[in-house]
Amino acid sequence: MPDNRSEIRTESQTGHGASQAGHDLIAATGAPLPVGNLDTDQIMPKQFLRIIDKAGLDRGLLYDMRFDADGAPRPDFVLNQPQYQGAGVLVAGPNFGCGSSREHAVWGLQQFGIRAVIAPSFGEIFYSNAINNRLLLVMLPQSEVDALMAAVSAPAPARIEIDLAAMTVRAGALCFGFALAERHRLMFRQGLDMIGATLAQHARIAEFARRHHNAQPWLRDVAARTMARLSA
Repeated sequence: MPDNRSEIRTESQTGHGASQAGHDLIAATGAPLPVGNLDTDQIMPKQFLRIIDKAGLDRGLLYDMRFDADGAPRPDFVLNQPQYQGAGVLVAGPNFGCGSSREHAVWGLQQFGIRAVIAPSFGEIFYSNAINNRLLLVMLPQSEVDALMAAVSAPAPARIEIDLAAMTVRAGALCFGFALAERHRLMFRQGLDMIGATLAQHARIAEFARRHHNAQPWLRDVAARTMARLSA
């Protein structure tokens, strides 16, 4: 069986996203999922939300599509087929990730090995959750998604390359440009999630706090001082 696992090609491994070159290219086998309005309840069913951490969510991903009522894999579902084992990019239908705001849908996709989803449109809350967790979402016109869908539906599925430096998606002879907010693009290129992106601004945040408290010293540690008085 071919090794279809996704990769992020790296030129250096310095940790904590210090090298932009190390996070510029996602290369993986693409899998077609031509289902419109696939909501987060289908992506991650409710019975898999009863957890205290993120572990094991890959088991719940698209569960009712992947398995029958007896829990046996459905052989006709794309992610159960041998040629798509280890696929890292989904080519999906419009309004992917609509519905409820459950972030578990994003975590489950990532744990399953999905690094990016390409679709004509996404649910708004899902889009924010995905980008903040470094699951890349690429929006392309329907005609371009259709072309990629055909490429990854072939007997030998196309390998998709998403280049965040050039802002292109390639699959064989196909090449399409896409857009991404610059701050989100930098997060992906630097290997940062939303928390990491905030911590990268630590020096600026500290300087703002210093100036703020110098101008309004009565606000320094006001919460701690209030709690101390209430506890006295």
